[in-house]
This record gives sequence, structure tokens and C-alpha cells, in this order.
Amino acid sequence: MTREYLKKATLTSKSDASDVKATVRSILDAIEAGGDKAALDYAARFDKYDGNVILTRDDIAAAAAQVPEKLKQDIRFSHDNVRRFAEAQKQTLRDIEIEVVPGLIAGQKSIPVTGAGCYVPGGRYSHIASAIMTVTTAKVAGCQHIVACSPPRPGVGIAPAIIYAADLCGADTILAMGGVQGVAAMTFGLFGLPRANILVGPGNQFVAEAKRMLFGRVGIDMIAGPTDSLILADRTADPMVVATDLVGQAEHGYNSPVWLVTDHRPLAEEVMRLVPDLIADLPQVNCENATAAWRDYAEVILCADRDEMAATSDEYAPEHLTVQAADLDWWLGRLSCYGSLFLGEETTVAFGDKASGTNHVLPTSGAASYTGGLSVHKYMKIVTWQRSTREGARPVAEATARIARLEGMEGHARTADIRLRKYFPDETFDLSANG
Repeated sequence: MTREYLKKATLTSKSDASDVKATVRSILDAIEAGGDKAALDYAARFDKYDGNVILTRDDIAAAAAQVPEKLKQDIRFSHDNVRRFAEAQKQTLRDIEIEVVPGLIAGQKSIPVTGAGCYVPGGRYSHIASAIMTVTTAKVAGCQHIVACSPPRPGVGIAPAIIYAADLCGADTILAMGGVQGVAAMTFGLFGLPRANILVGPGNQFVAEAKRMLFGRVGIDMIAGPTDSLILADRTADPMVVATDLVGQAEHGYNSPVWLVTDHRPLAEEVMRLVPDLIADLPQVNCENATAAWRDYAEVILCADRDEMAATSDEYAPEHLTVQAADLDWWLGRLSCYGSLFLGEETTVAFGDKASGTNHVLPTSGAASYTGGLSVHKYMKIVTWQRSTREGARPVAEATARIARLEGMEGHARTADIRLRKYFPDETFDLSANG
């Protein structure tokens, strides 16, 4: 490849050497051993909140009363879009059955997990949209009990809009607890909650590490790292729109990579000129995050043509992938590694993050090369079943006996033998490994 780096990252998502594993392990162990009291002790220490841990209907109503009506309308609009898209996704899953051989029927059945634990970040930013994305999809999937867990702010509690959104979208319980202690409470079934079968939702490095450690005991949506975004742009793209979109994603955090891949040098140079001023115009906290992300993690890559641009994008496998280039259908057909794809200037990552209907819980750090994001499917167990007539079982039993013996699994072979002798007592079968 002939790509040229007009701007090269000095750090990557793996550069942050903070070792949180020991801290997370000690908290999980302590809470599993100490139960509710231990979780409350950690909540007092980290959340600095002494209100109700399980919100009451009065708490929820009081929070809803604080949410402006226009914001409620926006939350309902987003919820409706996410719900309808999730319902359409669910329709792609269907129960099937097939007669594999005459008399032997095998089938597939989709069953939702019973309990879902949805973590909703509420620290630096109040992630209202995360409540919508995680709770709505769990509800559409058919989970019987959904917990929305979000960190309360000292002396305040969970942001009222998060409470309103979680309740609107179908949360059965809202848990005012953050970080590892919140994840542990959902996993271990503390405070009278049913144990979660799956944990979903974004969070900081402690939340991500807790989910990684608990994976296996519970399911998780994915192991998330810092959010990342890549834009593919050609000479038809508007440099100001491209630059604004890059800055909009860089504000996520100091270590959130943003990448521009283009085959048009003048566009790349103009975007690089625009970005610093756009960052400087942000509010202070957002500016600090975007400044560090652009300085240390951002890249601008010049490619020879669109084929090389697409290959570069697939190599990076970004969480968010935007195409601002001609011939959008070509890009849709060619690109294969991304969490969510945004085709054309008329859509942008923020639309997907907040209100357009697709989910914003997506694979990061290159994980889009092997998995997609959160959807109804993540909450569903795809299980199989079979039943057979005696005639249908005959060829399967013969093959099973011989394969099992060749493998050295005599016990398996005999479970086939006994059926053949019972069902066909007057016949002789050669069931040896060399048969």
C-alpha cells in the first residue's frame, strides 16, 4: 500500500498503562463475599451518595417532573426509533425446523435471556441515549427483568433524564449505583434483584474490566475500549463538515482516536487546518478531551485511490465509520469491518449515538473485525432441538457408533448401540470403528 500519514498517532488505545485489574478483582471479591453491605460501603466511598439505592415509583415520578417537556419529547422520539428498529431486527430471527434425514427433525428456537443488567454512564456526561439503547433492546428482546444501573452524583442522585428514559424504555428496576459495585450488584443479585444473565452498556475502564472478569458467569455485550471513529472522504466532501465530525467524536475522551482517510490531499490539509480552531471553540472540558485526543491519537492518512481507502478502513475496523464520498452504494458493498456505518453527509455518528434508531453500543479497538454492536440478538439464545422416529434414528445411530469408536469414546457408541438393538432386534449391524 502507498498510503501516506499526514498526521500519525503517537499513542494508541493500548498505550494507557493504568492497571485496574487488581482493584477491580478486590472489589468484586469483597462484594461477592459481603453482599449488600459491602456494595453499599463501596457506593458510599466512590459514589458519595446516601439516597435510595433501588428507586421507588415516587423517586421516578419526582425525577420525571424535573425533565423539561421538550426533552421528554426528544427522548420519546429516540426511544420510538430505537424500538422500531429493534423490532425489525427481531423479525430476522425465526424458529425453524428441517427434516435432516427422513424421520429425523432438527430445529432452532430463539429464547431471550431472563435478566438483563444495563449499565448507563453518568459521570463526565449523562448518557441518556445509553439508557434508551440498552433498555429498549432488552425490552424488545423479551427479557423478563431489566435493571438499569447508573452512578448517582453526590447529594443529587441519578440524572433525572436518565431515570425518565430508563423508565420509559421499560426498566423494571433502576439502581442508583456506579462503577464496579453497580456491575457486581446486578451480577450477584444484590438488594433483592434477580441475577443478571447478561451485562450490557458502556462504562469507564473499571466497568469494562469488571465485565471482562465476570464474562463466563454472565454474558456481556462486548469488552469495550475508548470510542473510535473513522471518516472516509474524497474530493466531493465538505472540509468543514468532515472537521466538525472529527471534533465531535474526539470530545468523548482524551484517548478517543479519530481518523481521516482520503485520496485528496487538499481536503486533508484543509481539515487539519480547521480542526484546532473547532476544538478551541468547545466548552472547557470538551476542549481538553478533544485537544488530547487530536494531539495524541488522531491520524490523517492519504491513499492513492478509493480501493486503498477501503482497505485501510477495513484494517482499522473502526467502531464508527462515516463515508463522505461519491458512489455510496459502492462503499456499502465494499466495506466489511465496522461497528456502524454512516453513508453520506446527511447522516453522522451523533445521529446514531442519540436518536436515529441504530444502536450506539458498538465494538471498539478493532473488535469490529469479528463482531457487531448491541442489538436484540445479543439478548437471545439461539438453541437447537431434535426429535426422531425409530427409522429416522437408524442411520444416525449407525454413523454415531462408528465415529464414536474411532474417536475412542466407547460410552458414546453404546448409547447408539442400545437403540439399534432395541428398535431393530432382528437385524445385525457392523458398528466397529473400521466398519
